[in-house]
Amino acid sequence: MLLYVALGLLVHLVFFASIFDIYFTSPLVHGMTPRFTPLPPPAKRLMLFVADGLRADKLYELDEDGNSRAPFLRNVIMNEGSWGISHTHVPTESRPGHVAIIAGFYEDVSAVAKGWKENPVEFDSLLNETRYTWSWGSPDILAMFAKGDSGNHIFTDSYDASSEDFGAHDVTKLDTWVFDHVKEFFHAARNNQSLLSKLNGDRIVFFLHLLGIDTNGHAHRPTSREYSDNIKLVDKELKEIEATVKDFYGNDGKTAFVFTADHGMTDWGSHGAGHPLETCTPFIAWGAGIRLPQKVSAQNFDDSYLQEWKLENWKRQDINQADVAPLMAALIGVPFPLNSVGIIPVDMLNTSDLFKAESMFTNAVQILEQFKVKMTQKKEATLSFLFTPFKSLSDTKQANILRKARYYIKQKKYDEAVSLCRELIDLALRGLAYYHTYDRLFLASNVVLGFVGWISYASLLIIKSHCNLTRGVSTEAKNPSRLLPYTFVAIGLFVALLLLIQACPWTYYVYCLLPLPIWYAVLREIPVIQGFVTVLLAFRPWCFLGYLLLFILGVEVLVLSFFYRCTLTAGLVAFAAWPLITPLWTRAKRTSLSWILFCFLLAVFPLLPVVGREPDIFLVVGAGLLVLLLSLFVVTSVIKRNDSFINEELVLHLLQMLSIVLSVCVVYGTHKSLLEKQGLPLLNQIVSWTILASSFVTPLLSPPVLFDRLFSILLASMSTYLLLSTGCEALFPLVLSCLMFVWIHLEQETLQQSAVSCKQKVSTIQFACNTDMTQCRDLYLDDIRRAFFLVFFLVTAFFGTGNIASVNSFDPSSVYCFLTVFSPFKMGALIMWKILIPFVLVMCAFEAVQLTTQLSSKSLFLMVINISDIMALHFFFLIKDYGSWLDIGTSISHYVIVMSMTIFMVFLNCLAQMLTTKKLSLCGRPKSHVT
Repeated sequence: MLLYVALGLLVHLVFFASIFDIYFTSPLVHGMTPRFTPLPPPAKRLMLFVADGLRADKLYELDEDGNSRAPFLRNVIMNEGSWGISHTHVPTESRPGHVAIIAGFYEDVSAVAKGWKENPVEFDSLLNETRYTWSWGSPDILAMFAKGDSGNHIFTDSYDASSEDFGAHDVTKLDTWVFDHVKEFFHAARNNQSLLSKLNGDRIVFFLHLLGIDTNGHAHRPTSREYSDNIKLVDKELKEIEATVKDFYGNDGKTAFVFTADHGMTDWGSHGAGHPLETCTPFIAWGAGIRLPQKVSAQNFDDSYLQEWKLENWKRQDINQADVAPLMAALIGVPFPLNSVGIIPVDMLNTSDLFKAESMFTNAVQILEQFKVKMTQKKEATLSFLFTPFKSLSDTKQANILRKARYYIKQKKYDEAVSLCRELIDLALRGLAYYHTYDRLFLASNVVLGFVGWISYASLLIIKSHCNLTRGVSTEAKNPSRLLPYTFVAIGLFVALLLLIQACPWTYYVYCLLPLPIWYAVLREIPVIQGFVTVLLAFRPWCFLGYLLLFILGVEVLVLSFFYRCTLTAGLVAFAAWPLITPLWTRAKRTSLSWILFCFLLAVFPLLPVVGREPDIFLVVGAGLLVLLLSLFVVTSVIKRNDSFINEELVLHLLQMLSIVLSVCVVYGTHKSLLEKQGLPLLNQIVSWTILASSFVTPLLSPPVLFDRLFSILLASMSTYLLLSTGCEALFPLVLSCLMFVWIHLEQETLQQSAVSCKQKVSTIQFACNTDMTQCRDLYLDDIRRAFFLVFFLVTAFFGTGNIASVNSFDPSSVYCFLTVFSPFKMGALIMWKILIPFVLVMCAFEAVQLTTQLSSKSLFLMVINISDIMALHFFFLIKDYGSWLDIGTSISHYVIVMSMTIFMVFLNCLAQMLTTKKLSLCGRPKSHVT
């Protein structure tokens, strides 16, 4: 069993990682020459303001009284500068957003997993090219751009990381700290001759990172008064900073100002995916080199924002987030960041037409150089007869376009030059994408081959273990050909040689060679395949077709549930009818009625709103009280049923009930404290972490009798789950567990009515009595149903709690009982455990089903993995890296979630076995039980 688990885990980890090599590898190349506009720049210095987590609509819209939340910036839009929406890319996180703004390129999705605070790949940025840069703000962001500063020209001033507290009384202090320190900086510079001489130079950037809005959004939601007040504060301070800078430089007109955001935020205070609320950020520029507002009578956009914001008469110029970097570089005359893929929005420039044309020409040459380096790298790493160049941009065409653009500039045909350069940039970017995805089809084919091979191998293992299909097969056919291993070794050596000649990365060897041993193992089972085909041919065609269509329908329902959560409701309603169409209804009517009731109750949860609803702490308290009532009923019934109910078990139940009471009190107290802006009480925090730690131990103290152990696991899980809940999702594990208990009893009934003998009742079965291999039986169609039920319940365990298949669907406020200071890894781990708790409950119930049905856990587990892999293969083909960013982010999330479920099932299976079979003694007195 361990061998199969290890092999399956390895294969699925490779499949999981493959999408990041196939679809989302780093776009960076090195070896280009810095390029800058060969004309005097319009500005000597630039102030960059990045309001972390600021949504475009919240800045531009008018409040309920018809007033702007940001009157200073609205005045800039109408009288002083240019404005629009900056469209960000997935992932909408702080680090990728700042990289796009300052370095001009988009991080691949996998980079987020390689390092949260610092980019794992060296890159060039606008700040590297400046004479001096001064920056203020969060240590996480500033350190990323100061790293590797060999010239000692990037200066940072940041507050302590512990200041980023979601539960603080006033998180606007993060922004006031920045503005106060900037004002003090300019005031002190008047009396510091060394600093004054530096500030009077050119090519200077002042970078102000403002984290308060993002923190308020996470803590109170973007629709809150706190979020709006923070916007007003930033607007007021911006006005004062502008006045301070202009006064310091004597109103010399050489300062450019840029205000934008790294990402937006959903209504429930999360970000990371591709919803328009996350990808639409404000962009406002004014000062030296920036065009004044343009009044227009009509504008055509796909949205209705202009009318909603009352800005339809001021020209809106939308840009991509990466376009900000080349714009800032052109304004202060520094080289464009080497890896920038941004395009200068020349319509925003208030410069000569010559300057615009030269800037666009430089932009085109800078991007073209990346294309050339990328093409050279791919050509050198590919055999000449296999290399297919990007035909739309040959060397000849490159030279002709550059020559023609230069000719237009000399002839003062600047508009034609700009248009031609845009065409070249478009072709170069398409060429970069072509070479970036050059190996995609090859790698994807190998991964699909491995997927299909693994599914086939797992299916053969199940069939071989429980069906004697080789009885009618000849002895010669039973022994595979001796040439088979040599054939696969030869193929492997040939593939490895081809990869070696082309100097491919080591991951290519994994993707290309992994299918070989898998398919070798499949072909070794030719006799089983022949026997299985013989059995299938013996089936009546219409019967076989019916079962096949039913299986396909079941898998498609699971796939569809990732797009429409209501599909789970339909599935649970269909599940409710299961006892009615089987003899279960007549044999166990009371149990069947309970099944129908809890199926309908669970079917309600996928219809409830996804995360983003307002917290309802009274529902959490209500869920805790229901658990306590159920606990009292169970304790009473157990005492009546078992005269030998000893004090140790009673103490354990009372301790777990006390844990539930403490959880309810902590949730209520923390919520009240945060509403009053008094922060997270230390006592509540200590109790929360203690309950979390104890929840892993207390189930192991309960007796290994099936019902007692499962109920102890439920109480331990609920004590933690309540601390991580903010609303009606607190009721979900309770309803799910009740359904699981009924499922176990129904499966016992189905076994009793089948040909399999069942000697034990559910109430007497002990988890410690693991099914011996000699007790394992042959497979029945009911076993496939059981495996499908498990996968369906696991999917329901994820979506039923209000999650959606997106990385932005997790509410950060659910961890506030444990911590409020920003800590992405701790918060992520807690949220992940909240997601896994319903999974653990389902897997523990499945352990009981395996035990009561006397089927090998290996076979049932392999069936479950196969169903999950078929789903994963669906989503592998549905992954997109084109179209809207919402579609791209959703397609990635779907595959990541289903593959994570498959991988986690291996760990959850081990965790469930530990929770159900291990036994500790509360008083150090070991309990004797069968092992």
